[in-house]
Amino acid sequence: MTNLRFIQFFFVACIFLLNSCTTDHAQPAKPKEFVLVHGAWQAPYVWQSVKTSLEGQGNKVTVVELPGHGNDQTPPEKITLDTYKEKVIAALSAIDGKAILVGHSLGGMIISSVAEAMPEKIEKLVYVAAYLPASGQTLDSLAHTDPDSQLGGAGVLIFNSVTVDVKQNQIVNLFIQDGTPDIQNLVLKNYRTEPLIPFINPVTLTEQNFGSVEKIFIKTLQDHVVSPSLQARMITAGGVKAVFQINTGHSPFLSKPDSLTALLVQASNIH
Repeated sequence: MTNLRFIQFFFVACIFLLNSCTTDHAQPAKPKEFVLVHGAWQAPYVWQSVKTSLEGQGNKVTVVELPGHGNDQTPPEKITLDTYKEKVIAALSAIDGKAILVGHSLGGMIISSVAEAMPEKIEKLVYVAAYLPASGQTLDSLAHTDPDSQLGGAGVLIFNSVTVDVKQNQIVNLFIQDGTPDIQNLVLKNYRTEPLIPFINPVTLTEQNFGSVEKIFIKTLQDHVVSPSLQARMITAGGVKAVFQINTGHSPFLSKPDSLTALLVQASNIH
């Protein structure tokens, strides 16, 4: 009888421990605050599917509309890299605690500048096919180190004193060659010319501020704008903690939003 009771006790204890372990592993990750920054010639609409997916997992998401993009009508001659920086700082300042700051393309220059200004508000920086500068660099100077990019090809860009335009017949090839026809039409419909001045504004970054923030890079393997070779060089030079890859063109949030969402969640949980 004693042996039977011992066996019963042992069996119940094992079931309890098994249920405890299962419960621990089943608990969802702690919700995160994400701030998403779009790139050049784009607008907040590009993040919509990713935003919906992240929020569906319990996270909080703020999408920044940069001045001169989307519905914002700030004149391009009044827009600098600092103008963008201040817009993102305002978004971060409205959040309690720290946020994961995500930048795409041009957005990499912006989030780097923001990290220099307020590192205490940023849990980590995530660069998605984004320019990751060294101190003193401009987007223009970085782009000129990228011979594999199709952005600087003959007949692609049209400059005037305050804006830069992409020729209509190059927009899909550059930004969304791997998207569905509906997504490609969405990009064409929402296209706007880009303020030029932020492209030629340098960033000032220090090891104390910018250097103290953890950096993660999501590399786009079929990118026609920021080539995989430049991405690799920026990753090596930029003190990046972790690198993820996604087999898309320049706009993974449009061509593979679920895959990008999964990578952002993975990135957010790196310690």
